[in-house]
Amino acid sequence: MNGRKQSMNKGLSYSKFFNTPSMPTIASFLYLLFSMTSLVGQPAQPKLKITPLRDQFYIYTTYNTYQNSPVPANGMYVVTKQGVVLFDTPWDTTQFQPLLDSIQARHHQSVTMAFATHWHSDKTAGLEYYRQKGIKTYTTTKTDELSKKNGAKRAAFLMGKDTVFSVGGYQFETYYPGPGHTDDNIVIWFPKEKVLYGGCLIKGASDTNLGFLGDGNVKEYVHTLKRVQQKYPQPKHIIVAHSDWKDLNSLKHSIEMARVLREKEQQ
Repeated sequence: MNGRKQSMNKGLSYSKFFNTPSMPTIASFLYLLFSMTSLVGQPAQPKLKITPLRDQFYIYTTYNTYQNSPVPANGMYVVTKQGVVLFDTPWDTTQFQPLLDSIQARHHQSVTMAFATHWHSDKTAGLEYYRQKGIKTYTTTKTDELSKKNGAKRAAFLMGKDTVFSVGGYQFETYYPGPGHTDDNIVIWFPKEKVLYGGCLIKGASDTNLGFLGDGNVKEYVHTLKRVQQKYPQPKHIIVAHSDWKDLNSLKHSIEMARVLREKEQQ
């Protein structure tokens, strides 16, 4: 690894309204009233959600907008004896500090390390903020090259190859299986707990497509996913970036979608 510095109107008369017993009109009013009541009763979606995975593993979720729709972005953190290790930074840039504060309040621990699994902003946006907070930030050299080229935030420490880390009683490894979602996407594997953190490379089991492929490699995607499957054949948890992470069929489903898309592209 190399270090780099770097309302409704008040004038509305309900009696007058009901003095005209038109069924369509009454029905419309009741529908409007019901709709307004429903909206008032719905709680606002939180900007940050933290969900326990197992033991000291937690999934945190922030949100952003893609194609005019709110999209969740899942990251993960692990609480160790030597601090909290964070995998990917919040997509919502207003949640950099709230995430740190939530972790501190919940676990009485600080984040000491942060990894980004590829160069897109849903993973790297908080790297510089966290570096300024004294957190050691990591990406691969390939991610750093692409971050620099595309104006994305960059890490202070770079990994030139797949790397094994031992932190506070936990061991994990980074693995680059090849291009797919992006040219630099990596996955994280915890061998003892059998937790596979797939980031944006692996899609949800209910997803109907592979998502944004503007920086992807359709030809190699299926092969890259198969390498992950072969290297980590029996994960107990597979964490995906933008979908439900509780369904273990996500990797198999992603492989099938990638296979179908590759064949379609070859026709």
